[in-house]
Amino acid sequence: MIGLLVGLSACGQVITRPTATPLPATPTAVVTAAATVRPTSTPAPYTPEPTATPTVTPTPVIYTIRSGDTLLAIANRFGVSVAALQESNGILDPRSLRVGQELIIPTSADTVVAGVEPTATATPLPFAIENLFFAETPLGGLWCFGNVVNGAGVPLEGVQLAISLLAADNQVLSRVQGAPVADLVEVNGRAPFALLFPSAPATFAGYQAEALTAMPAYLGGYYRDLDVRTAAGGGANFGTYQVSGQVFNVGPEDAVQVSLVITLYDAAGRVVGVRRAEPEHNVIPPGGHTEFEIDLVPATGPVVTIEIIPQARRNSP
Repeated sequence: MIGLLVGLSACGQVITRPTATPLPATPTAVVTAAATVRPTSTPAPYTPEPTATPTVTPTPVIYTIRSGDTLLAIANRFGVSVAALQESNGILDPRSLRVGQELIIPTSADTVVAGVEPTATATPLPFAIENLFFAETPLGGLWCFGNVVNGAGVPLEGVQLAISLLAADNQVLSRVQGAPVADLVEVNGRAPFALLFPSAPATFAGYQAEALTAMPAYLGGYYRDLDVRTAAGGGANFGTYQVSGQVFNVGPEDAVQVSLVITLYDAAGRVVGVRRAEPEHNVIPPGGHTEFEIDLVPATGPVVTIEIIPQARRNSP
């Protein structure tokens, strides 16, 4: 649960306050005269039979997954494609990676030299960061809210971004890295994020938003046939905002690990509250539905728009 959020620090996409070693000499060949010898009969030299030359097989490159690794990051590190990694290791769902798991890095004898790690080629990141809004916390921290917008043409997952607070000379005062609250970002869709600076500087002149990583989503593990209906929101006790409604399974399979990503927007279209929570039941059979009633604490008000993103997994055998 996202903690209590209060106060407004800054908003908008930009916050600005006025303010040769020489080669050795070639040796000279010495010619020694020799007496002319009368030629004699000499047998032809023996030529051994050719022997088979073994084909050298490149030593496979094995990488052990560490905490925080993603398939895209590993692929970039070794200069291979995500698809090649998945094919070489039989990976159907990139999210199934686990710490300590060993991956075979696909190599080509024509392009890979033993002991030399290929240089990763930078790939333009296909998402934008929009609608940033800052809000102070009662304990001196600072929340940064915003949206990740997917313009890649394919659903994305594994999205990572970073926000830096800058001084007047553009020096980084503080930096945090994180992910949107939703796991899957649909084509042309948006997903909210809320990143916390635990000890924010007293003042800052601007900020920088960085798109770090993202990869095409493996949709086989997601269940997308969910429909939110009769959603409504209103003020509740102690400054909270309550969102309620129903979520229906309109598909042919069980939906498991059902969760809802709820985003509150103000009149300026800024994200002012985010929470991911489960409905009353997190498993919904085909044709079934469940209720939800979820409380959020907006950083400011009034709340004008509510957006609810349902997410779930398939009930894998």
